[in-house]
Amino acid sequence: MAQQHLDPPTGSVTGATPLREGDIPIGDALAIYLRAQATEFLRSLRQHRETGGAASGGGESGDAARSLRRSARRISGSLHTFRPLLDADWSEGMRPELAWLSGTLAREHAYAARLERLIGALNRLSGTAALPGQIRRAPAAAPKAGRLTVGAAKAGALLDRQLTLARTRAHSAALQALGSSRFHAVADNVAVLASEVPLAPAADTADLRPLAAAAQDRLADAVSALPLVVAGRPYNAEALVHGLSADTAPQPQDAPWHQVRLLLRLHRYAGEVLHGGECPVDARLLGAGKALNRHRDAAEAASAAASAARTPRIAPATAYALGVLHADQRHEVEAARFAFQQAWQKEAVRIP
Repeated sequence: MAQQHLDPPTGSVTGATPLREGDIPIGDALAIYLRAQATEFLRSLRQHRETGGAASGGGESGDAARSLRRSARRISGSLHTFRPLLDADWSEGMRPELAWLSGTLAREHAYAARLERLIGALNRLSGTAALPGQIRRAPAAAPKAGRLTVGAAKAGALLDRQLTLARTRAHSAALQALGSSRFHAVADNVAVLASEVPLAPAADTADLRPLAAAAQDRLADAVSALPLVVAGRPYNAEALVHGLSADTAPQPQDAPWHQVRLLLRLHRYAGEVLHGGECPVDARLLGAGKALNRHRDAAEAASAAASAARTPRIAPATAYALGVLHADQRHEVEAARFAFQQAWQKEAVRIP
C-alpha cells in the first residue's frame, strides 16, 4: 500500500464558510467544500509547476506535491461518502482517477520514509548513534558505523540499494504521470469542479448528516471487528513466521487495520464537510489516526525487511540482521495496535 499519511484534523479549508450553530448542512455545504478543495488542488498544481515540478521531497515543490495529494484525497473521499447527492456517472468516473493520482504521487515519499525508518531501527538495534544518512553513504565502513555489526551494516546497504531503486522508479513514474494525458484530464475535471459541482437535483435540500453518520457507523463496525482484546501482545508469533516465510503475500492480519485507517479518514473528511471545512478537534480521533499511521508504517517496513531477507545468496549475518529488524517492526505493529486501542476506548465524540 502506498504511504498516504492521515492529515491532522485541525485547520480550515480555504474558501469554506463555517456553519453557524443550529444550521443544517445541506447540499450547498458539500458544494462549497468541494469547490474549496478543487481550488486548493489547482493552487498546489500551479505552485508545483512553478517550483520545478519535483514529485516529492523537501522544499516548496515537495510541499506543493503533498498539498496536491491532500486535496485529491479529500475530494475523492467526499465523492465516496456523499455520492447519493452527486451526479453518479461523474462521481464514479472521478474517484478512481483521483485515487490513481494520489497513490502515484505518494510512492516516492513512502519509499524514502521507509528507508529512513529501517536504517534508524538498525542503528537502535545495533547500539549505534550514527545518523541514518551516514550509514547510507558508507554502510560497510565499520569504523564510521561505530558498534554496528557487520550483518547490520550489510543489511543497511542492501535495504538502501533496494529502496533507493524503488524510490527512483517511483519518482520517474510520478513525473511521467504528471505529464500524461490522463493527469491533464484529471486536472481539467478538477478545474470544472472549482466553479461548478454536479449535484443531484435532490441535494439542494438534502441533510448531509445521515450520510456522514453512515460513514461513522462503517468505521465503528470495522473497529468492532478488530481483535482489540489482544492488541498489543508483545509477541505475535503468527505474524513473525508469516513475514519471514517464502510467501510474499501481504500480512493478512494487517488488512483490517489498514481498512480502519481509510474509514477513519473518510469519517474525518465528512466532519470537515459538515462544519464548513473546520473539523472540531477530537483527541480520540487524533490519537487513533496517529496510531494507525504508525501501524501502517511499521507493517510496510517489516514487509520491506522480509523482502530483503529473501534476496538470494546473502550472507547469514545479513539475513540474521534483517530477521531481527523484521521482528522489531512487527513489535512496533503490535505497539501501534495497543496505542489505537487506548485511544479508541476514550469517550466517543459523534458528529452532530
